[in-house]
Amino acid sequence: MSAPRYAVGIDLGTTHCALARVDLQADDAATEVVMVTQLVGPREVADRPLLPSFLYLPPASERPQPLPWDSERELSVGEYARDRGAEVPGRVIASAKSWLCHPSADRRAGMLPLGAPEDVETISPVEVSWRYLEHLIEAYDARFGAEGGSLTEQDVVLTVPASFDAAARELTVEAALAAGIDDLTLLEEPQAALYAWLEQSGDRWRSQLEPGDVVLVADIGGGTSDFSAIEVQQADGELALVRVAVGDHILLGGDNMDLALAHQVSQRLAAEGHDLDRWQLTALAHGVRQAKERLLGEADCQSVPVVVARRGSKLVGKSLRTEVVRDDLVELILEGFFPVVDRDARPAVRARTGLTQIGLPYASDPAITKHLASFLARQAGATGGEGKMLRPTCLLFNGGVMRSQQLQERLCSTLTGWLEADGGSSPRTLAGGDLDMAVARGAAYYGRTRTGHGIRIRGGTARAYYVGIESAMPAVPGMEPPISLMCVAPFGMEEGTRAELPPQQLAVVVGEPVRFRFFGSSVRRSDIAGATFERYDEREIQELPPIEITLPAEQRAEGDVVPVGLGARITEVGTLLLEAVPTEPRSEDERWKVELSVRSAGTPAETD
Repeated sequence: MSAPRYAVGIDLGTTHCALARVDLQADDAATEVVMVTQLVGPREVADRPLLPSFLYLPPASERPQPLPWDSERELSVGEYARDRGAEVPGRVIASAKSWLCHPSADRRAGMLPLGAPEDVETISPVEVSWRYLEHLIEAYDARFGAEGGSLTEQDVVLTVPASFDAAARELTVEAALAAGIDDLTLLEEPQAALYAWLEQSGDRWRSQLEPGDVVLVADIGGGTSDFSAIEVQQADGELALVRVAVGDHILLGGDNMDLALAHQVSQRLAAEGHDLDRWQLTALAHGVRQAKERLLGEADCQSVPVVVARRGSKLVGKSLRTEVVRDDLVELILEGFFPVVDRDARPAVRARTGLTQIGLPYASDPAITKHLASFLARQAGATGGEGKMLRPTCLLFNGGVMRSQQLQERLCSTLTGWLEADGGSSPRTLAGGDLDMAVARGAAYYGRTRTGHGIRIRGGTARAYYVGIESAMPAVPGMEPPISLMCVAPFGMEEGTRAELPPQQLAVVVGEPVRFRFFGSSVRRSDIAGATFERYDEREIQELPPIEITLPAEQRAEGDVVPVGLGARITEVGTLLLEAVPTEPRSEDERWKVELSVRSAGTPAETD
């Protein structure tokens, strides 16, 4: 198989998807944005730099304009699908990426769109992601396939939120495999944003950053708010970039703002005597999303009309008309999502209702500034600065929400106030390019750095990982056997590397269902591979979804307890693979592998 000609970066975003590529065979090649052909109207196909992350499932009576490469497909992805959300919300899927990281949902089961009509066959979040990737591949191949081969033959770099856990990463890889991408690399979105800045800056970046600088990447997109800290270090006289901190997964972003704006508009309509039902509220959320994107993206746009159809109405004249005004939008987002708070402020945690509708586990507190303050304080505590906060010296914005200059200024001024109160100074803002395309461009540039061009950011895993080991003890009424934790992957462990674990006296049960308990920490950076402890602080180490599997017995009896030695490695796509090797194997290849991911009970582990 020949070496790939291009490195292709894919931003599989909550609100938009994007493609960029760079020629690996040209010494001075720059990344280029790949236009994506898509349906933009019922009978119109056009090229766009962004593919909106929306999927439309039309009724049998509706046959949209076929795409140049496919005249039979019934579903629609992209701009037209997004626009249909304001008219037939029960047939449009949005925010599928957010569902990929929902630990309580079966992400391989048909569940979207929520509230779909009876004649709509729901599909899984994994399949939705696959459909987005499938469209990107086909659009790329239609444009470049004859020249340089299919997208699936290139060096593909697919981006994910830094806070995605191992399960969400694997599900993303699963969607890519279903779309035909057999070989890919995952890259954290904040790192991709910094790679885009590095490419844009060229050699000038060395004069803008110096040893000791800490770059805070504030990535606030459609579905999540991601915070990462990347430190500038000096090694052998050369500057090096090392990712030193990643925040927790915060399901808070543009989707929340759309819901808040829809609520505000619905209250205004209610005051005018127009109460909206649930269907109309969903349609309104789609409508105000488009208005928000225009107002934040077009500086000269002051208001955008929004039309809400009456239930069952086919006449525009019978629809409700209103508008979203720029000043109202900015005030809502500034005060609701970016309030000026003290550096000691923390996100509020409200008591949950016993019964709740199925939906995304959004953050309880919408104040992004509070989540940022919590991130900085936690990371300072992890480095011995208890009572202080991590002091970023530079600030890089990413994500569609941060296109607004007013939001950038609010976040920067709030952060400056905290740092000055902590004895620091105002951070320098690193001027970026197109925030919508930065992640895709940075991913392509990262693919080029792996061939020896440019500087790479060192980081490895964003968390330390631990496995729970049950203690041997007699049965005691009302008491579970205590669990000790063993670190199997320290913080920052690089992809493709193996942890050297010391010999242990452990055993696995084969031939019957068992449960593996895993834990993770984004703040414990000093634990080494093999470190074992019986007590831990739940504020520092959180339990991850367990893996319930049956290890194949093969040459052993069901229920056998087999003494094993434990090994661990981080795969090339960033998932943790735990390997149990019998101390007295029955064959040369007898071993069991457990990957840190979400699997159904009874799914066999991989074996060699």
